[in-house]
Amino acid sequence: MNTIFKASIFGRLLTAVLLAGTLAACSSSPPDGLTVVDGFDINRYTGRWYEIARLDHRFERGLSNVTAEYELRDDNSVSVLNRGYNDEEQQWEEADGRAKFVGDPDQGSLKVSFFGPFYGGYHIIALDKTDYQWAMISGPSRDYLWILAREPVLDDAVYQSLTDQARSSGFAMDELIVVDQQRHLP
Repeated sequence: MNTIFKASIFGRLLTAVLLAGTLAACSSSPPDGLTVVDGFDINRYTGRWYEIARLDHRFERGLSNVTAEYELRDDNSVSVLNRGYNDEEQQWEEADGRAKFVGDPDQGSLKVSFFGPFYGGYHIIALDKTDYQWAMISGPSRDYLWILAREPVLDDAVYQSLTDQARSSGFAMDELIVVDQQRHLP
């Protein structure tokens, strides 16, 4: 076999392995053992949510005053606008995305993308079904967790109940970051 042919095969194999790894990392299924909420109503979920707490990850690292705005689109996908204040750079940052239901729209399981064709799981594992005032979301693994509320502050008893549920579900609650919501949005 000539060297160029060997390099070509190796390059294709490497590309296939990297693509498979990337797709696995962008899973849109909930983590094993977690159940998403049923009876979900996207129309009640749309609007602004404040990030109360999260597990740290690189794309929100150093951000405070984080919010997420959801809006239903004509094609039944959901526009997502995440916003946070970068304290180090003293400026607001935004990320536009799009979410789609993974299956039945009355199940709180979506896939969201901020980067073209790559989607990650967005799984609502706890929700105030009465008033839609708080929610807890898991990503594609237990490395991702968010606690959201309609107001910048969440009732202590609700917060404790959600963190207890997350702990018993295997999330690393000792790494949970409480998000500073003191700055007002422009």
